[in-house]
Amino acid sequence: IGHTLGLPHNYIASAQGRASVMDYPHPMMSIRGNGTLDWSNAYDDDIGEWDKVAIEYAYRDLPDGADEAMELENILRQAWKRGLWFITDQDARPLGSAHPQAHLWDNGKNAIAQLNHLMKVRSIAMANFGEANIRNGAPYATLEEALVPLYLHHRYQLEAAAKVIAGLNFRYALRGDGQPIVNIVNASDQRRALESLLSTITPEALAIPENILDFLPPRAFGYPRTRETFNAHTGVAFDPLAAAETAAGLTLKTILHAERAARLVEHHARDPKYPSLSEVMDTVLDGTWYSERSGRYHGEIQKVVDAVTLYYLMALAADDRATDHVRAVAHLKLSQLGEWLETQSRRQKDEVLLAHYRYALNRIERFQKNPSSVTMPEPVDPPAGSPIGMGGSDWCGWN
Repeated sequence: IGHTLGLPHNYIASAQGRASVMDYPHPMMSIRGNGTLDWSNAYDDDIGEWDKVAIEYAYRDLPDGADEAMELENILRQAWKRGLWFITDQDARPLGSAHPQAHLWDNGKNAIAQLNHLMKVRSIAMANFGEANIRNGAPYATLEEALVPLYLHHRYQLEAAAKVIAGLNFRYALRGDGQPIVNIVNASDQRRALESLLSTITPEALAIPENILDFLPPRAFGYPRTRETFNAHTGVAFDPLAAAETAAGLTLKTILHAERAARLVEHHARDPKYPSLSEVMDTVLDGTWYSERSGRYHGEIQKVVDAVTLYYLMALAADDRATDHVRAVAHLKLSQLGEWLETQSRRQKDEVLLAHYRYALNRIERFQKNPSSVTMPEPVDPPAGSPIGMGGSDWCGWN
């Protein structure tokens, strides 16, 4: 209906108190004092304050003799005073976009705080996940369709948090209208955003608990894998490591993005208080390859995250769309990682870790000699996901 009336999407509305139905809402969950989830405010059921502004601007019937330009300008000025303005698709959809509040499928004024909140919501829901999440009579394998949107519950909010890094606060300002024009997101928020993003790819965050894995057999007859299920490396079996690979890829792809990297270089050159590309890459490597190792299941997840990190670092180093300096820094970090791997390989006694380190070192050395000689499979694609709530499977008992 909004489009029929001529309204475009306003993707900053979710940061302004659900100000428009032309935003895409993510279900809003709160956590009660007893640690349970409250869904009572998951979705709104009314038009928003920006919608009223937009309709008044487009359709208000002005009296004869009125100064139309002045009246329309006044409508917008009153909206700005109430904390309402407009940012649309061009600055919300691209993965490398820069506005820290304009996103799809997000909530709240602060993308970092909301990501941290959603990870807590996800943790509570995962702790309570089990066979009760499907109807009686449904194949146990269809629990995967219920698990996917829960395990990847944070996937769109992490895109929002990533835009804080090298982000720009701006409006579609006109000369003389008095609106703020553009400024760089403050440095402390950028660093907090990176910290929150890296918290989503720790083994603790990515491990699917054993009690859930015990309920996930191979797919039942008549219930094949679909675009709403995880891809797997394990044939017919559910693959928890591929699920971790999927989630890690979503995070690292947003951080190590060529356009975001170019802005990091520019902003740091203009003022060294802002994080540099080198600092961001070092922080990523500290949270992945250089982190302490745990054993068994969590250790395997860490190796998966390492491999995804290496993939996106190499991809950035080889990206023709990236600036020369971005590629130069990526090459430097690969060299430094290679030196670290060489040292670790000489010291390492554990054959599993030794294989992991030497294989990565071999890839880096071949990449440095001839990038086209190295073929690294891209991390597995995530299930479709968007639009939320539009899956096509019949696991709930309806077609």
